[in-house]
Amino acid sequence: MFITIEGIDGGGKTTLIEPLKKYIEKKGYEVFLTREPGGTAISEEIRTILLKKRPEKIDGWTEALLFIASRKQHLSEAIIPALKANKIVICDRYMDSTTAYQGAGRGLKLDDIDEVQNIVLGEHKPDLTIYLDLNLQSANQRINHRRDVDDANRLDEENNEYKQKVIDGYHDLVQKYPNRFKVIDASLSKEEVINQAKMIIDQVLK
Repeated sequence: MFITIEGIDGGGKTTLIEPLKKYIEKKGYEVFLTREPGGTAISEEIRTILLKKRPEKIDGWTEALLFIASRKQHLSEAIIPALKANKIVICDRYMDSTTAYQGAGRGLKLDDIDEVQNIVLGEHKPDLTIYLDLNLQSANQRINHRRDVDDANRLDEENNEYKQKVIDGYHDLVQKYPNRFKVIDASLSKEEVINQAKMIIDQVLK
């Protein structure tokens, strides 16, 4: 099974993933936990290019293609072998992030994004996507707190108009793929979010 966790920056993906991994492992499954962009040496190098703050503006399609290139390497080198070994894969971000951030956020044509990703990824799409839904104000508050303890990345520094487009893009994906997407209110407490995710996993594993 291939599970992805999606949401706007500040939505709590990192907080959720490790407890979810431990919960599934307690049920007797072997879990492979990974992230995007990254997950392999080459993909991590691309991650550095994408997230490093820089004075130059990265073209929207350059950004999208770098994410997709990183994803292809990650898929071939890490995700597919894990799935073939009958592991449950949990990935922090995947193809829907590119649709939301580069498609909706940068204003690229969604059909073009979909076509490129379909060609590159083929049949390797998530079986389940948990979307952590959080409004822009709350997301910004969390990012500002994180900035106090860690360096914000390039995408954290984007303006509110861009971030709202990303949120709207995710909402469109939820409507488009209701069977794959399961939505959790990310404004709930950490414990409540984790419990809801566990309930979703229980339903899927049945």
